[in-house]
Amino acid sequence: MVAVKPTDVVPSAGIKFFGAGTAACIADLITFPLDTAKVRLQIQGESQKVEGSSVVKYRGVFGTIKTMVRTEGARSLYNGLVAGLQRQMSFASVRIGLYDSMKQFYTRGTESAGIVTRLMAGCTTGAMAVAFAQPTDVVKVRFQAQVRVADGERRYNSTLDAYKTIARDEGVRGLWRGCMPNITRNAIVNCAELVTYDMIKELILKYDLMTDNLPCHFTAAFGAGFCTTVVASPVDVVKTRFMNSGNGQYASAVNCALMMLRSEGPAAFYKGFMPSFLRLGSWNIVMFVTYEQIKRGMTRAQQYWESPF
Repeated sequence: MVAVKPTDVVPSAGIKFFGAGTAACIADLITFPLDTAKVRLQIQGESQKVEGSSVVKYRGVFGTIKTMVRTEGARSLYNGLVAGLQRQMSFASVRIGLYDSMKQFYTRGTESAGIVTRLMAGCTTGAMAVAFAQPTDVVKVRFQAQVRVADGERRYNSTLDAYKTIARDEGVRGLWRGCMPNITRNAIVNCAELVTYDMIKELILKYDLMTDNLPCHFTAAFGAGFCTTVVASPVDVVKTRFMNSGNGQYASAVNCALMMLRSEGPAAFYKGFMPSFLRLGSWNIVMFVTYEQIKRGMTRAQQYWESPF
């Protein structure tokens, strides 16, 4: 994502597109239990309100994971994994894989991209990704939020069943529930995540603090994960609540945010902050490190294929 030396070979847009989706899927496989714990903590106040109970079921990220394993089994930590992988393959490929291409589009092919250009590129690819990958996100959140009851009854029996049930009960628009808050959230996340990673990596290389290798990628990814969590948590909580809600529960995403503020206070917007940071921090590290390695590996393979001798 950083401007490269003339002697370096720039990965093609196709390599970046495929590499971003693959790296995101690998990161999801590793960090998915943290994401599920985050969702459960974010909707906890909502569940208490519906059930009329003041008992706090989940306490902290590791307490949530422990409770879920004890009451629902270890497999519950991976509820919605299939939809999650579908989401990443379609979603990350666009928002991350096309970031450099969009940056070049706004700079008209030059390498001198300022902060405004990077922010515009991040917002654009984030919004584009949500436009067609939203149904996978809705299904993922619904699966992560559902609790297995004593008799084994579940809200959805499979990923395909979830798509069908939502479309049947809520209409096709139900699959795009929370699209606007998700566009807002992903514009913020993309800008915080990609632009922060881009700039930290660029500064590290500019001042020769590290070479363009794993330690550099790790440091830039960790910084990007922290900044993203701080900025995006409030929107993420509203997005999760709204997407998991039934018909008529909230009039809009804004109404959802106002009801949260009125009934649970400002702290509700940072529910699940620690699992969000643990998840986003670790996700960013795994994703960016893997992405950089995939880009290098595929570029070398392409060079060898085109000129093997």
